[in-house]
Amino acid sequence: MTFRILHVSTGNVCRSPITERLTRHALTERLGTAADGILVESAGTWGHEGAVMEAHAATVLRELGAEPDGFLGRELHDEHVIRADLVLTATRDHRAQVISMGHSAGLRTFTLKEFARLVRAIDAATLPGPAEGAVERARALVRAAAALRGWLVAPNPAADEVYDPYGAPVTYFRSIGDEISQALDPVVTALTGVPARMS
Repeated sequence: MTFRILHVSTGNVCRSPITERLTRHALTERLGTAADGILVESAGTWGHEGAVMEAHAATVLRELGAEPDGFLGRELHDEHVIRADLVLTATRDHRAQVISMGHSAGLRTFTLKEFARLVRAIDAATLPGPAEGAVERARALVRAAAALRGWLVAPNPAADEVYDPYGAPVTYFRSIGDEISQALDPVVTALTGVPARMS
């Protein structure tokens, strides 16, 4: 059994690659080989097919403890959405684009920050425990988050956005990397049931 997470941004060279690699890194760090059933991918709505990660994005990713090596950009296609059990987008516009593709994507597509807000409100005791496996827990988490969506709205539209750093200096990339990392922490904790180790 597998559970696929798809991260979506625009060019698939900045935000979604950072998010993809940070998610993989955090899952492995917390679950070890038990994370093998959770597959993490990314793509872009205007994806630069075959492009390497933007240089500042790669720098920030290494600073955050993950590796950019071997990454190649992809354009978002129907099959990516069809296969995904959870789609996490950088912005509300990306979320709308994914949902407009169809494939019953509405109940499993969220912005990253929206999903982080929702999972913080879910009682972990209501989710499957470690004995039932990471995949079952992840599926239950998506269902619970979808059920909460109408009840926990963003305080303002900007609260659900991770803005595009493309073309900006590395300092702005660092701030975006920190935003992504902070939003991912409650998501990975909810997915795995394992909090981040204190450094």
